[in-house]
Amino acid sequence: MSISARLAELGIELPSVVPPVAAYIPAKAHGDVVQTSGQLPMVNGALPATGKVGAGVSADDAQGLARQCALNALAAAAAAVGGVDKLTGVLKVTGFVASDPAFTGQPAVINGASEVLGEIFGDEGRHSRSAVGVAVLPLDAPVEVEVAFTFA
Repeated sequence: MSISARLAELGIELPSVVPPVAAYIPAKAHGDVVQTSGQLPMVNGALPATGKVGAGVSADDAQGLARQCALNALAAAAAAVGGVDKLTGVLKVTGFVASDPAFTGQPAVINGASEVLGEIFGDEGRHSRSAVGVAVLPLDAPVEVEVAFTFA
């Protein structure tokens, strides 16, 4: 099944590529890998939440934001390689969680990204991953995710 058909089956509409907020491009292809820049959970050009996870942003809400980051990464990667159906799998997910100092649930937050990529790519969506707590992210976003995809 194609990735576009799988997205339709899941009822997922791929968002528009989020324009960069600084001096970078959303994704870059090299060989058979396309690496995205860090993607914030932008929806229609705005952050749906700001602040720290564990202090103002719940872990559950942050998990949904990580999911949105992954979909934004998918859109960026698809645009870089000429369409979502050229993407063949996921190599690595790196997730950053703006965390209250007492919050230690970063892996569960980044599951939001990992799980949606698994739903979309099936076995080819299994990937290596890092989930890191940080003091602050751009625009005071609670979560940022970057993804390395394979493509053909």
